[in-house]
Amino acid sequence: MGIPLDARIYVAGHRGLAGSAIWRQLQAAGYQNLIGKTHTELELLDGTAVDRFYATEKPEYVFVAAAKVGGILANSTRPADFLYDNLQLQNNLMHGAWRAGVKKLLFLGSSCIYPRLAPQPLKEEALLTGPLEPTNQWYAIAKIAGIKLCEALRRQHGCNFISAMPTNLYGPRDNYDLQGSHVLPALIRKFHEAKTQGATEVVGWGTGRPLREFLYADDLGSACLFIMQNYDEEQFINVGSNEEVSIAELSDLVGQAIGFTGKIVWDTSKPDGTPRKIMDSSRLFQMGWRPSVALREGIRLAYADFLEHYTSSTRLGT
Repeated sequence: MGIPLDARIYVAGHRGLAGSAIWRQLQAAGYQNLIGKTHTELELLDGTAVDRFYATEKPEYVFVAAAKVGGILANSTRPADFLYDNLQLQNNLMHGAWRAGVKKLLFLGSSCIYPRLAPQPLKEEALLTGPLEPTNQWYAIAKIAGIKLCEALRRQHGCNFISAMPTNLYGPRDNYDLQGSHVLPALIRKFHEAKTQGATEVVGWGTGRPLREFLYADDLGSACLFIMQNYDEEQFINVGSNEEVSIAELSDLVGQAIGFTGKIVWDTSKPDGTPRKIMDSSRLFQMGWRPSVALREGIRLAYADFLEHYTSSTRLGT
């Protein structure tokens, strides 16, 4: 089930948080025929352009890590974008891969596909057993459709298309724009700016009580290559760290990593989102994969990457 080292491999979204981690993992493993296209080079919302890309580049294996992503604010204010754009690009990539005869495809979803109040830890079987979290339902519905398209292409056309559901990711090439970022990169930026400006407090969204799980991006890259090489089932598979932390505890860890000595004030007028979200990754763990980067170390690495690449005003979007 392994991928030959000379295989042509396309990573859709290779410059993003998840895609760049997959790309680094493939390079480290010795794969040289890697294909990556920027948004300027290939518009994934254009089905004709995607079909032309497949015909020209002829990838044998495809990782679908491209997506329009964002936090609670972005999902709440731009629901049509999150639903339509994600549906379009994943449909084009997967339908095009089937028509081009791609040998195997891995589609990356998100833990937000699960019902808001599903039993914890979240098992794969909990999909579609209850209502979604309203603050990110648009993105979740698109990802659920992607899972189902993989299943449908398998059943109707015999495609070896599989899906994996990562938990909350962070790390190199994260998004630190406060209008669209997730909680951990948003905290890194907030604490960094508070420290550099001499502020005495940082404002966090909600109560700080929700429980979350985080996975360092390069651990996801490792998991994706492992899954692509070792997993061929229709059932999607969870990818998590099995390490749970409250948002308040996370804030303390970020503050310590950055050296911020002030306090955090919680704006309870802002939504918390799902009360608790930790994934049951036992199916993957039993296959022999485990994450290697603990949260405290991952935050340190993420902050180092932030300092190296993202502290200019142009990269921060200010």
